[in-house]
Amino acid sequence: MNIHEYQGKEILSSFGVRVQRGIVAQDAKAAVDAAKKLTEQTGTGWHVLKAQVHAGGRGKGGGVKLAKNLHEVEDIAGKIIGMNLVTPQTSAEGKKVHQVLVAEDVYYPGDNEPEEYYMSVLLNRSSSRNMIMYSTEGGVDIETVADKTPHLIYTEEIDPAVGLMPFQARKIAFNLNLSGTAFKEMTKFVMSLYEAFSKSDSSLFEINPVLKTSDDKILAVDAKVTLDDNSLFRHKDYAEMRDVREENPVEVEARELGLNYVDLDGNVGCMVNGAGLAMATMDLIKQAGGEPANFLDVGGTADAKRVEEAFGLILKDNKVKAILVNIFGGIVRCDRVAQGIVDAYKNMEAAGNAITVPIIVRLQGTNADIAKEIIDNSGLDVYSAIEFQEAADKVQEVLS
Repeated sequence: MNIHEYQGKEILSSFGVRVQRGIVAQDAKAAVDAAKKLTEQTGTGWHVLKAQVHAGGRGKGGGVKLAKNLHEVEDIAGKIIGMNLVTPQTSAEGKKVHQVLVAEDVYYPGDNEPEEYYMSVLLNRSSSRNMIMYSTEGGVDIETVADKTPHLIYTEEIDPAVGLMPFQARKIAFNLNLSGTAFKEMTKFVMSLYEAFSKSDSSLFEINPVLKTSDDKILAVDAKVTLDDNSLFRHKDYAEMRDVREENPVEVEARELGLNYVDLDGNVGCMVNGAGLAMATMDLIKQAGGEPANFLDVGGTADAKRVEEAFGLILKDNKVKAILVNIFGGIVRCDRVAQGIVDAYKNMEAAGNAITVPIIVRLQGTNADIAKEIIDNSGLDVYSAIEFQEAADKVQEVLS
Protein backbone atom coordinates (compact mmCIF):
# COMPACT_ATOMS: atom_id res chain seq x y z
CA MET A 1 0.00 0.00 0.00
CA ASN A 2 1.42 3.37 -1.04
CA ILE A 3 0.96 6.36 1.22
CA HIS A 4 1.51 10.09 0.82
CA GLU A 5 4.72 11.91 1.63
CA TYR A 6 3.28 13.61 4.69
CA GLN A 7 2.07 10.24 6.04
CA GLY A 8 5.47 8.66 5.44
CA LYS A 9 7.08 11.51 7.35
CA GLU A 10 4.67 10.94 10.24
CA ILE A 11 5.86 7.33 10.46
CA LEU A 12 9.51 8.37 10.24
CA SER A 13 9.09 11.02 12.91
CA SER A 14 7.42 8.52 15.26
CA PHE A 15 10.67 6.51 15.19
CA GLY A 16 12.90 9.49 15.87
CA VAL A 17 13.90 10.30 12.30
CA ARG A 18 14.30 14.05 11.77
CA VAL A 19 12.08 15.23 8.89
CA GLN A 20 11.29 18.44 7.09
CA ARG A 21 8.29 19.69 9.05
CA GLY A 22 5.06 20.41 7.23
CA ILE A 23 1.29 20.63 7.45
CA VAL A 24 -1.11 19.20 4.87
CA ALA A 25 -3.79 21.51 3.44
CA GLN A 26 -6.92 20.80 1.41
CA ASP A 27 -7.38 24.32 -0.05
CA ALA A 28 -5.56 27.63 -0.51
CA LYS A 29 -6.89 29.21 2.70
CA ALA A 30 -5.80 26.20 4.75
CA ALA A 31 -2.39 26.42 3.08
CA VAL A 32 -1.98 30.02 4.26
CA ASP A 33 -3.01 29.03 7.80
CA ALA A 34 -0.50 26.16 7.66
CA ALA A 35 2.27 28.54 6.52
CA LYS A 36 1.52 30.94 9.38
CA LYS A 37 1.63 28.09 11.90
CA LEU A 38 4.94 26.83 10.50
CA THR A 39 6.41 30.32 10.73
CA GLU A 40 5.49 30.44 14.41
CA GLN A 41 7.03 27.00 15.01
CA THR A 42 10.17 27.27 12.89
CA GLY A 43 10.71 30.95 12.15
CA THR A 44 10.88 30.23 8.41
CA GLY A 45 9.46 32.87 6.07
CA TRP A 46 9.71 30.76 2.93
CA HIS A 47 7.68 27.60 2.36
CA VAL A 48 7.70 24.70 -0.08
CA LEU A 49 4.35 23.52 -1.43
CA LYS A 50 4.25 19.91 -2.58
CA ALA A 51 1.40 18.14 -4.38
CA GLN A 52 0.40 15.01 -2.47
CA VAL A 53 -0.05 12.27 -5.06
CA HIS A 54 1.26 8.72 -5.31
CA ALA A 55 3.85 9.44 -7.99
CA GLY A 56 7.45 10.51 -8.20
CA GLY A 57 8.86 13.33 -10.30
CA ARG A 58 6.37 15.84 -8.94
CA GLY A 59 8.77 18.74 -9.34
CA LYS A 60 9.17 18.05 -13.05
CA GLY A 61 5.40 18.29 -13.50
CA GLY A 62 5.02 21.54 -11.58
CA GLY A 63 3.84 19.92 -8.36
CA VAL A 64 6.60 21.33 -6.11
CA LYS A 65 6.97 25.11 -5.77
CA LEU A 66 8.74 27.54 -3.46
CA ALA A 67 6.66 30.36 -1.93
CA LYS A 68 8.53 33.38 -0.51
CA ASN A 69 5.52 35.00 1.18
CA LEU A 70 1.93 34.26 2.20
CA HIS A 71 0.52 35.74 -1.00
CA GLU A 72 2.59 33.28 -3.04
CA VAL A 73 1.53 30.43 -0.73
CA GLU A 74 -2.13 31.15 -1.46
CA ASP A 75 -1.55 31.63 -5.19
CA ILE A 76 0.56 28.49 -5.66
CA ALA A 77 -1.71 26.32 -3.51
CA GLY A 78 -4.74 27.46 -5.52
CA LYS A 79 -3.00 26.41 -8.74
CA ILE A 80 -1.69 23.06 -7.53
CA ILE A 81 -4.82 21.83 -5.74
CA GLY A 82 -7.27 20.57 -8.35
CA MET A 83 -4.71 20.30 -11.14
CA ASN A 84 -4.06 17.06 -13.02
CA LEU A 85 -0.39 16.51 -12.30
CA VAL A 86 1.49 14.71 -15.06
CA THR A 87 4.87 13.23 -14.12
CA PRO A 88 7.12 10.52 -15.62
CA GLN A 89 5.38 8.07 -13.26
CA THR A 90 1.75 8.88 -14.14
CA SER A 91 -0.41 8.25 -17.18
CA ALA A 92 -0.85 10.90 -19.84
CA GLU A 93 -3.97 12.08 -18.00
CA GLY A 94 -2.01 12.55 -14.80
CA LYS A 95 -3.32 12.42 -11.24
CA LYS A 96 -5.69 14.93 -9.71
CA VAL A 97 -4.20 16.76 -6.73
CA HIS A 98 -6.53 16.92 -3.72
CA GLN A 99 -4.10 18.34 -1.16
CA VAL A 100 -0.71 19.96 -0.73
CA LEU A 101 1.96 19.68 1.92
CA VAL A 102 3.11 23.10 3.12
CA ALA A 103 6.65 22.46 4.34
CA GLU A 104 9.36 24.51 5.99
CA ASP A 105 12.28 25.80 3.96
CA VAL A 106 15.32 23.78 5.08
CA TYR A 107 17.81 25.17 2.55
CA TYR A 108 18.70 28.13 4.74
CA PRO A 109 22.11 29.87 4.64
CA GLY A 110 24.81 28.95 7.13
CA ASP A 111 28.45 28.07 7.57
CA ASN A 112 28.32 25.18 5.06
CA GLU A 113 26.58 24.46 1.79
CA PRO A 114 23.58 22.08 2.06
CA GLU A 115 24.24 18.66 0.51
CA GLU A 116 21.75 16.09 -0.80
CA TYR A 117 22.00 12.30 -0.60
CA TYR A 118 19.88 9.38 -1.75
CA MET A 119 18.87 6.59 0.63
CA SER A 120 16.38 3.74 0.51
CA VAL A 121 15.64 0.61 2.51
CA LEU A 122 14.20 -2.39 0.71
CA LEU A 123 14.41 -6.15 0.31
CA ASN A 124 17.20 -7.58 -1.83
CA ARG A 125 15.32 -10.53 -3.32
CA SER A 126 18.45 -12.22 -4.64
CA SER A 127 19.91 -12.56 -1.13
CA SER A 128 16.64 -12.56 0.86
CA ARG A 129 18.01 -9.81 3.08
CA ASN A 130 17.02 -6.24 3.74
CA MET A 131 19.34 -3.72 2.16
CA ILE A 132 20.14 -0.03 2.48
CA MET A 133 20.94 1.58 -0.86
CA TYR A 134 22.53 5.01 -0.76
CA SER A 135 24.44 7.53 -2.85
CA THR A 136 26.09 10.93 -2.64
CA GLU A 137 24.02 11.85 -5.71
CA GLY A 138 20.73 12.79 -4.07
CA GLY A 139 17.95 14.88 -5.53
CA VAL A 140 18.11 13.29 -9.00
CA ASP A 141 16.67 10.12 -10.53
CA ILE A 142 18.52 7.19 -9.00
CA GLU A 143 18.00 5.30 -12.27
CA THR A 144 20.10 7.93 -14.05
CA VAL A 145 22.84 7.62 -11.42
CA ALA A 146 22.78 3.82 -11.75
CA ASP A 147 23.06 4.07 -15.53
CA LYS A 148 25.75 6.74 -15.84
CA THR A 149 27.73 6.53 -12.59
CA PRO A 150 27.03 3.13 -10.97
CA HIS A 151 30.16 3.40 -8.82
CA LEU A 152 28.42 6.16 -6.85
CA ILE A 153 25.73 3.77 -5.57
CA TYR A 154 26.50 1.82 -2.41
CA THR A 155 24.60 -0.98 -0.73
CA GLU A 156 24.66 -2.37 2.79
CA GLU A 157 22.94 -5.69 3.50
CA ILE A 158 21.53 -6.44 6.94
CA ASP A 159 21.83 -9.84 8.60
CA PRO A 160 18.28 -10.71 9.74
CA ALA A 161 19.63 -12.50 12.81
CA VAL A 162 21.14 -9.35 14.33
CA GLY A 163 19.60 -6.43 12.44
CA LEU A 164 21.42 -3.26 11.46
CA MET A 165 24.62 -2.89 13.48
CA PRO A 166 26.06 0.49 14.53
CA PHE A 167 29.28 -0.13 12.59
CA GLN A 168 27.22 -0.44 9.41
CA ALA A 169 25.56 2.93 10.03
CA ARG A 170 29.01 4.45 10.58
CA LYS A 171 30.23 2.86 7.35
CA ILE A 172 27.35 4.50 5.46
CA ALA A 173 28.16 7.90 6.95
CA PHE A 174 31.84 7.40 6.03
CA ASN A 175 31.00 6.50 2.40
CA LEU A 176 28.92 9.68 2.19
CA ASN A 177 32.09 11.62 3.03
CA LEU A 178 30.72 13.00 6.30
CA SER A 179 32.64 13.99 9.40
CA GLY A 180 32.12 15.64 12.76
CA THR A 181 28.57 16.50 13.76
CA ALA A 182 27.16 15.50 10.37
CA PHE A 183 28.78 12.04 10.72
CA LYS A 184 27.12 11.47 14.09
CA GLU A 185 23.80 12.82 12.84
CA MET A 186 23.85 10.52 9.81
CA THR A 187 24.68 7.49 11.95
CA LYS A 188 21.68 8.22 14.17
CA PHE A 189 19.51 8.91 11.09
CA VAL A 190 20.37 5.57 9.48
CA MET A 191 19.70 3.56 12.64
CA SER A 192 16.32 5.24 13.17
CA LEU A 193 15.39 4.91 9.49
CA TYR A 194 16.01 1.16 9.53
CA GLU A 195 14.02 0.79 12.75
CA ALA A 196 11.12 2.63 11.10
CA PHE A 197 11.31 0.35 8.05
CA SER A 198 11.48 -2.83 10.11
CA LYS A 199 8.87 -2.07 12.75
CA SER A 200 6.35 -0.58 10.33
CA ASP A 201 6.46 -3.75 8.17
CA SER A 202 7.25 -1.70 5.09
CA SER A 203 8.48 -3.02 1.77
CA LEU A 204 10.11 0.28 0.75
CA PHE A 205 11.37 3.46 2.35
CA GLU A 206 12.91 5.84 -0.19
CA ILE A 207 14.25 9.20 0.95
CA ASN A 208 15.37 11.44 -1.88
CA PRO A 209 16.86 13.67 -0.86
CA VAL A 210 18.31 13.10 2.57
CA LEU A 211 19.62 16.58 3.36
CA LYS A 212 22.64 17.76 5.28
CA THR A 213 21.66 21.29 6.20
CA SER A 214 24.03 24.25 6.39
CA ASP A 215 24.37 23.63 10.15
CA ASP A 216 25.03 19.87 9.74
CA LYS A 217 21.58 18.51 10.63
CA ILE A 218 20.50 15.37 8.73
CA LEU A 219 16.84 15.15 7.77
CA ALA A 220 14.40 13.59 5.33
CA VAL A 221 13.13 16.13 2.83
CA ASP A 222 10.96 13.61 0.99
CA ALA A 223 9.53 10.20 1.87
CA LYS A 224 8.23 7.55 -0.49
CA VAL A 225 6.82 4.69 1.58
CA THR A 226 5.22 1.42 0.56
CA LEU A 227 3.60 -0.62 3.33
CA ASP A 228 3.13 -4.38 3.13
CA ASP A 229 -0.61 -5.02 2.70
CA ASN A 230 -0.27 -8.38 4.41
CA SER A 231 0.89 -6.74 7.64
CA LEU A 232 -1.81 -4.09 7.96
CA PHE A 233 -3.75 -6.23 10.45
CA ARG A 234 -0.92 -5.38 12.87
CA HIS A 235 -1.07 -1.65 12.06
CA LYS A 236 -4.66 -0.46 12.13
CA ASP A 237 -3.52 3.18 12.21
CA TYR A 238 -1.48 2.68 9.04
CA ALA A 239 -4.41 0.96 7.30
CA GLU A 240 -6.41 4.16 7.80
CA MET A 241 -3.79 6.03 5.75
CA ARG A 242 -5.02 4.39 2.53
CA ASP A 243 -6.21 7.00 0.02
CA VAL A 244 -8.44 5.15 -2.43
CA ARG A 245 -8.61 8.28 -4.63
CA GLU A 246 -5.02 7.49 -5.62
CA GLU A 247 -5.74 3.86 -6.52
CA ASN A 248 -7.24 2.16 -9.54
CA PRO A 249 -11.03 2.24 -8.91
CA VAL A 250 -11.50 -1.27 -10.32
CA GLU A 251 -8.82 -2.64 -7.99
CA VAL A 252 -10.51 -0.86 -5.07
CA GLU A 253 -13.85 -2.45 -6.00
CA ALA A 254 -12.20 -5.88 -6.35
CA ARG A 255 -10.67 -5.58 -2.90
CA GLU A 256 -14.09 -4.77 -1.43
CA LEU A 257 -15.48 -7.88 -3.15
CA GLY A 258 -12.66 -10.04 -1.79
CA LEU A 259 -11.11 -10.67 -5.22
CA ASN A 260 -7.40 -10.51 -6.03
CA TYR A 261 -7.28 -8.23 -9.06
CA VAL A 262 -4.50 -6.28 -10.77
CA ASP A 263 -5.25 -4.12 -13.79
CA LEU A 264 -2.94 -4.53 -16.82
CA ASP A 265 -2.80 -3.06 -20.32
CA GLY A 266 -3.74 -6.00 -22.55
CA ASN A 267 -6.77 -7.17 -24.52
CA VAL A 268 -7.56 -10.60 -23.01
CA GLY A 269 -9.22 -10.73 -19.62
CA CYS A 270 -8.44 -13.74 -17.45
CA MET A 271 -10.27 -15.34 -14.54
CA VAL A 272 -8.37 -18.03 -12.67
CA ASN A 273 -8.36 -19.80 -9.30
CA GLY A 274 -4.88 -19.70 -7.78
CA ALA A 275 -2.03 -17.23 -8.23
CA GLY A 276 0.34 -19.77 -9.84
CA LEU A 277 -2.24 -20.84 -12.39
CA ALA A 278 -2.98 -17.17 -13.07
CA MET A 279 0.68 -16.52 -13.92
CA ALA A 280 0.73 -19.56 -16.23
CA THR A 281 -2.50 -18.36 -17.86
CA MET A 282 -0.99 -14.96 -18.54
CA ASP A 283 1.95 -16.70 -20.24
CA LEU A 284 -0.54 -18.74 -22.27
CA ILE A 285 -2.29 -15.58 -23.45
CA LYS A 286 1.04 -14.06 -24.45
CA GLN A 287 2.04 -17.16 -26.42
CA ALA A 288 -1.30 -17.05 -28.23
CA GLY A 289 -0.54 -13.57 -29.54
CA GLY A 290 -2.60 -11.63 -27.02
CA GLU A 291 -1.78 -9.49 -24.01
CA PRO A 292 -3.28 -10.12 -20.54
CA ALA A 293 -5.67 -7.36 -19.49
CA ASN A 294 -5.62 -8.28 -15.82
CA PHE A 295 -4.57 -10.65 -13.09
CA LEU A 296 -7.71 -12.02 -11.42
CA ASP A 297 -7.72 -14.81 -8.86
CA VAL A 298 -11.23 -15.77 -7.76
CA GLY A 299 -9.91 -18.16 -5.11
CA GLY A 300 -11.44 -21.45 -4.11
CA THR A 301 -15.09 -20.44 -4.59
CA ALA A 302 -16.36 -19.83 -8.09
CA ASP A 303 -20.14 -19.80 -7.75
CA ALA A 304 -22.47 -17.78 -10.00
CA LYS A 305 -22.34 -14.67 -7.80
CA ARG A 306 -18.54 -14.60 -7.60
CA VAL A 307 -18.14 -15.33 -11.31
CA GLU A 308 -20.63 -12.56 -12.15
CA GLU A 309 -18.68 -10.10 -9.99
CA ALA A 310 -15.45 -11.15 -11.70
CA PHE A 311 -16.94 -10.75 -15.18
CA GLY A 312 -18.20 -7.31 -14.18
CA LEU A 313 -14.70 -6.23 -13.15
CA ILE A 314 -13.07 -7.53 -16.33
CA LEU A 315 -15.64 -5.87 -18.59
CA LYS A 316 -15.03 -2.45 -17.06
CA ASP A 317 -11.96 -2.42 -19.30
CA ASN A 318 -13.12 -1.53 -22.81
CA LYS A 319 -9.86 -2.85 -24.29
CA VAL A 320 -10.86 -6.44 -23.48
CA LYS A 321 -11.59 -8.40 -26.69
CA ALA A 322 -11.93 -11.85 -25.14
CA ILE A 323 -12.05 -13.53 -21.73
CA LEU A 324 -10.17 -16.69 -20.79
CA VAL A 325 -11.48 -18.59 -17.76
CA ASN A 326 -8.96 -21.16 -16.53
CA ILE A 327 -10.11 -23.14 -13.49
CA PHE A 328 -8.54 -26.18 -11.88
CA GLY A 329 -11.24 -28.11 -10.04
CA GLY A 330 -9.75 -29.56 -6.91
CA ILE A 331 -11.67 -28.33 -3.89
CA VAL A 332 -14.29 -26.79 -6.15
CA ARG A 333 -15.96 -29.12 -8.69
CA CYS A 334 -15.68 -28.15 -12.36
CA ASP A 335 -19.38 -28.76 -13.05
CA ARG A 336 -20.34 -26.25 -10.35
CA VAL A 337 -17.98 -23.70 -11.86
CA ALA A 338 -19.40 -24.32 -15.34
CA GLN A 339 -22.94 -23.88 -14.08
CA GLY A 340 -21.83 -20.73 -12.27
CA ILE A 341 -20.43 -19.32 -15.51
CA VAL A 342 -23.64 -20.10 -17.41
CA ASP A 343 -25.83 -18.63 -14.66
CA ALA A 344 -23.67 -15.51 -14.39
CA TYR A 345 -23.78 -15.02 -18.17
CA LYS A 346 -27.58 -15.26 -18.18
CA ASN A 347 -27.97 -13.06 -15.09
CA MET A 348 -25.88 -10.30 -16.66
CA GLU A 349 -27.82 -10.60 -19.91
CA ALA A 350 -31.16 -10.32 -18.06
CA ALA A 351 -29.88 -7.26 -16.17
CA GLY A 352 -28.97 -5.49 -19.40
CA ASN A 353 -25.23 -6.02 -18.95
CA ALA A 354 -24.81 -8.66 -21.65
CA ILE A 355 -21.30 -9.96 -22.26
CA THR A 356 -20.41 -8.99 -25.82
CA VAL A 357 -16.95 -10.56 -26.05
CA PRO A 358 -16.23 -14.27 -26.59
CA ILE A 359 -15.39 -16.38 -23.54
CA ILE A 360 -13.02 -19.34 -23.59
CA VAL A 361 -13.46 -21.67 -20.62
CA ARG A 362 -10.86 -24.27 -19.67
CA LEU A 363 -11.99 -26.47 -16.79
CA GLN A 364 -9.69 -29.25 -15.64
CA GLY A 365 -10.04 -31.50 -12.62
CA THR A 366 -13.01 -32.97 -10.77
CA ASN A 367 -16.01 -33.53 -13.11
CA ALA A 368 -14.28 -31.72 -15.98
CA ASP A 369 -16.14 -33.86 -18.55
CA ILE A 370 -19.54 -32.90 -17.08
CA ALA A 371 -18.45 -29.26 -17.02
CA LYS A 372 -17.58 -29.38 -20.73
CA GLU A 373 -21.04 -30.70 -21.54
CA ILE A 374 -22.67 -27.90 -19.56
CA ILE A 375 -20.67 -25.26 -21.44
CA ASP A 376 -21.15 -26.87 -24.86
CA ASN A 377 -24.91 -27.25 -24.37
CA SER A 378 -25.50 -23.77 -22.92
CA GLY A 379 -26.16 -22.12 -26.30
CA LEU A 380 -24.08 -19.14 -25.20
CA ASP A 381 -21.10 -17.50 -26.86
CA VAL A 382 -18.78 -19.60 -24.69
CA TYR A 383 -16.10 -21.97 -25.96
CA SER A 384 -14.90 -24.90 -23.86
CA ALA A 385 -11.39 -26.33 -23.78
CA ILE A 386 -9.66 -29.12 -21.91
CA GLU A 387 -5.95 -28.70 -22.65
CA PHE A 388 -3.78 -25.60 -22.35
CA GLN A 389 -2.90 -25.65 -26.06
CA GLU A 390 -6.56 -25.97 -26.99
CA ALA A 391 -7.35 -22.89 -24.90
CA ALA A 392 -4.45 -21.02 -26.54
CA ASP A 393 -5.71 -21.90 -30.01
CA LYS A 394 -9.18 -20.62 -29.11
CA VAL A 395 -7.72 -17.34 -27.84
CA GLN A 396 -5.76 -16.93 -31.05
CA GLU A 397 -8.87 -17.77 -33.09
CA VAL A 398 -11.14 -15.17 -31.46
CA LEU A 399 -8.49 -12.46 -31.64
CA SER A 400 -7.73 -12.96 -35.34
